[in-house]
Amino acid sequence: MEQHELLKFVCSLLDRLKVAYMVTGSQATIAYGEPRFTNDIDIVVDLTMASIGEFCDGFPEDDFYLSRPAAIEAVSQRSMFNVIHPSSGLKIDVIIPAATPYDRLRLARAQRVQVTDDFNALFTTPEDIILKKLDWHRMGGGDRHLRDIAGILKIRRDRLDFEYLIQHVNRMGLSELWHALQARVQGN
Repeated sequence: MEQHELLKFVCSLLDRLKVAYMVTGSQATIAYGEPRFTNDIDIVVDLTMASIGEFCDGFPEDDFYLSRPAAIEAVSQRSMFNVIHPSSGLKIDVIIPAATPYDRLRLARAQRVQVTDDFNALFTTPEDIILKKLDWHRMGGGDRHLRDIAGILKIRRDRLDFEYLIQHVNRMGLSELWHALQARVQGN
């Protein structure tokens, strides 16, 4: 199974189950910025105790490794769990969103992105990827997040909602980091 096939598999399942989701992380960075290698799929999924069973049932045991107890715990703790496709070595990080107003807003703002000719999926917006990557960098996530943001700014600068960005940069206490990144990007 190729990465885009696994992405299509999980997103199609979520669409069928009518569970809110958004592709995030490296896949979204690649969709909005510059290509880079990644071996996993990060997806925010608004799973509940009522929907977790059907979600887990969607991954046949012969093809996937999925710990139901870990999935149930992740839903109850609003954390994450993994789905692994052993024959390809690919992994899905299933992230249960926090019950914060910003996380609800991010999920509501998700937009359809054409992944292949016959498949589209809901992706987090480029503005929300920038905000989350700034936050991850601030928490010690490394310069990779800043490089990803620089790639998005390079490719999509004229299509970004800077009003939204600045509002949330200020709200999240990311102003200093945002201004430093802006200076760095404009210097290149």
